[in-house]
Amino acid sequence: MKRTITMSVALTLSVAPVISGQAWAGQACMRGVNLSGAEFGEIGGAPDRAYTYPSAKTIGYFAEKGFNSVRLPFKWERLQPKLNSAFDADELKRLDTAVAQLKEAHLRVVLDPHNFAVYHQKQINGPDVPVEAFADLWMRLAAHYANDQTIVFGLMNEPYDMPASQWLPAANAAIAAIRQVGAKNLILVPGVSWTGAHSWQSDGYGGANGEVMLGVKDPGNNYAYEVHQYFDADFSGTKDECSRAGDAVAAIETFTDWLRKNDKRGYLGEFGAPGGESCVKGIKDMVEVVEKNPDRWVGWAYWVAGDWWPETEMLNIQPGKSGDRPQLAGLTPYLRDFSAASADCPSLRSR
Repeated sequence: MKRTITMSVALTLSVAPVISGQAWAGQACMRGVNLSGAEFGEIGGAPDRAYTYPSAKTIGYFAEKGFNSVRLPFKWERLQPKLNSAFDADELKRLDTAVAQLKEAHLRVVLDPHNFAVYHQKQINGPDVPVEAFADLWMRLAAHYANDQTIVFGLMNEPYDMPASQWLPAANAAIAAIRQVGAKNLILVPGVSWTGAHSWQSDGYGGANGEVMLGVKDPGNNYAYEVHQYFDADFSGTKDECSRAGDAVAAIETFTDWLRKNDKRGYLGEFGAPGGESCVKGIKDMVEVVEKNPDRWVGWAYWVAGDWWPETEMLNIQPGKSGDRPQLAGLTPYLRDFSAASADCPSLRSR
């Protein structure tokens, strides 16, 4: 979901020392939340004034609720100020610290360059940002986090305003770069058009995601397709209503059928709704589709939470002055089932 967030209040991020990688304790499907904040602000803005990584308090809250993963948005330009060049050491340290805190709380981490397939507003696979530059980003990230199975590589947030035929070569170049450095981590591959599940098989400009993105090539055969799905009238997640909740759930069912037909895996990287009763039911119904198909879905992550999101944000599940947000009622049935069946996620097994 594309939003512009301006934050002027500085909050203090609790910093823990970076810890070494630890083995992932289980293979439960990912049941997660987007902890947003590091993608906020203008490039050049100061950390904890223009943008922020999740605090220890926020991480602890969601871990205690039973979430087992976090999708962690950040800005490519901050991490790599110049294409094909070394990462900014201070920003990498901030990212490492956040990752270490999440892992310490036993949360799997989905790294999410939240850039909409642009770098300084220039599209990937265009004259200013060639596919080799995008591959270089992922070569460096993969080398840094290689074979830590608590780390999942989400290639890019919501490519849009480009055909799938332009995006596919960039995705494949990044995947190849990841595998060339020996990283076996799970990779999440979005489509274009904000990677909407509802439009996955629509024949838009440059071909449907459901056709073009079958051209993904992963030498390690360890990837899943990432889709997003909202509940409002235009499926954008920007309106205070959920008038198309039934259609949104049906879109996830249809996408599940596509996954099964093509022997592929999926990840629901964003979904969210306001806190009204019918909206909460839509959330629960959507998660139920994913949970009932663990052979096809590696998991889900609700949008959104994070230290700087205001209580007035309609999709927000960051706890407020009155405590838990109502949307949690649609998620909690799936967060504390520690049965053997729940711990087994067939789609996360080695392929």
